[in-house]
This record gives sequence, C-alpha cells and structure tokens, in this order.
Amino acid sequence: MQREFTDQLNQCRGIIYKVIRLYVNDAEDEKDLFQEIVFQAWKSYPRFDGRSKFSTWLYRVSLNTVLTFKRRPAPVERIENLERVAGANDPHEKREATEALYLAIRALSEIDRMIVTLHLDGYENEEIADISGLSKNNVAVRLHRTKETLTKKLKDQAV
Repeated sequence: MQREFTDQLNQCRGIIYKVIRLYVNDAEDEKDLFQEIVFQAWKSYPRFDGRSKFSTWLYRVSLNTVLTFKRRPAPVERIENLERVAGANDPHEKREATEALYLAIRALSEIDRMIVTLHLDGYENEEIADISGLSKNNVAVRLHRTKETLTKKLKDQAV
C-alpha cells in the first residue's frame, strides 16, 4: 500500500505544488503545507476507494488542507517581494506571463481560484463540480465569469 501511494503521489506532486502556489506566498508556509498535504493524503489514503482518479482525490485533499491552513489566524500578514512574483528580474517573457497569471489568480476568491486551477489542469466541469461540491451549472457560470475577470486583469497589466 505504501509503495502504491508513493508512486501515485510522485506522479501527481505537481498538483500539490500548484495548489500551494496559488494560495500561499511564503516559502516556509509552502514547505509546511506540502508536508501537511502529504500527511493528510497518507492518513486518508485507506479511505480512497478509487471511484475518482487519484489526481482528483489528491486535488480535493490538497485544497481542503490549504483552505484549512488559510483559515487559521495568521500572526502578521507577510508582504511578498513583488519583483519575485512579477518575475521582474527574469529575462524570459513566458515566465513573466505565467507569474502575471498566478498573481491575477491569487487575487480571485478561494472558490474561483480552485475552479480556474482545476480547469487549467484539464478537469471537466463535472469533475470540478464533484471536487468543489458545486453544481455543474454553477461551475460553468463561475468559470466563464472568472475567465472574463482574468482576461481583463491581464490586459490591464499589459497596458
């Protein structure tokens, strides 16, 4: 069981990093959250029944863990180095565009962040609805509005 879990986790570890990156701005918190997500996934793995893909299940565990972490009281809001977020020192435009997208996504509500992240990873609206607990129609509407919001923010940043 441990080997199976480890193999699947290694194949899907990008999901964990992506979810963390969209919700947390501090390197120490990122490390702590990664460990906490792996712990929660391992603890919950015996209840994983295979009705969904492992990646879908891991997304749900990751999101639940991150959202629980975000609800805890923070001592002081940490200020992130904006040059690092915007990729200002990076010569590659692709990285800058990616960082701008991450920054725009971070500004969304938690539920919209989750929906757009799952969509960008190729999940269908029905799967997103299963993960989020929303109706398929609600997911579609929120996704459409979120895309419009992100497009506007990215265009405004480019000007």
